Amino acid sequence: MRFGISIPQFFADGEFDPAGFRAFLRRAEELGFDSGWTQEQVLGTMPHLSPIEIMTYAAACTERIRLGCAVFVTPLHNPVHLAKQLSTLDQLSRGRLDVGVGTGGKARAFGAFGIGAEGLVSRFTEGLRLMRELWTRPEVTFDGRFWQLENASMEPKPFQKPGPPVWFGGSHPNALARAIRLGDGFFGAGSSTTAKFADQVKLLRAGLAEAGRRDFPIAKRVYIAVDDDAARARTRIADGLAELYGSRGFEDVAVAGTAKDCVDGLREVVDAGAELILFTPLFDQAEQMERLAAEIMPQLP
Repeated sequence: MRFGISIPQFFADGEFDPAGFRAFLRRAEELGFDSGWTQEQVLGTMPHLSPIEIMTYAAACTERIRLGCAVFVTPLHNPVHLAKQLSTLDQLSRGRLDVGVGTGGKARAFGAFGIGAEGLVSRFTEGLRLMRELWTRPEVTFDGRFWQLENASMEPKPFQKPGPPVWFGGSHPNALARAIRLGDGFFGAGSSTTAKFADQVKLLRAGLAEAGRRDFPIAKRVYIAVDDDAARARTRIADGLAELYGSRGFEDVAVAGTAKDCVDGLREVVDAGAELILFTPLFDQAEQMERLAAEIMPQLP
């Protein structure tokens, strides 16, 4: 069982705290977290820092912990630029990068990014194929629907060969099938309940068995709040989720309450198939991380 921790990206006063950020990441390494993860949210009212820049800063603050984003909405990116940025970050971190990708669905402000919703999945799969070719081939000639290159080179390649692991998000059966076909692992969304995640894992495992794939890790982001006052934990995580998603109604996706309550809830996530749990507190992140390491992680397999 592996455990990840969300990297601080939200700052209520809109001002980044460099010293606090460095202390948080160094402490995460000391506590034995396997990885630290970001999210991508370009537009919105929350003061949310960009994942690539945050991971780059985190790479300079740490030595061991892996760094990832779950997930990049890759159709909103130019894959040539993104491939270069991620290759650079993988070099800077000496091969500690994980890359989560997803289509993001059609409820996006596509016009803000100069694209349309038409061909969203095709844009997603073509962009990923182009990034992987740039990561692995000395020269790339690519005649796609959206992007074209002729005898193009991108150097340096990522530190990891053939490239950083690519985790897929998504919940639709078609998205799960794409994950099996094209991904290196699956990341269950924090906005999915444990029950929905369990259903996704069943479909994944059936498809993986049919495809003859064995080395395919499965992870789940879990919004979590640990408090000796269980009611206060549930209230605070509900408020945090409402701010994050811009509406109420996400309370049932979180694990919140006393340490025992949280262990019980997380055991259900493990039983559902999670091999990596990404803890995502939405308040008092440093304090929550300490409690997770001391009171929760030792109780899980």
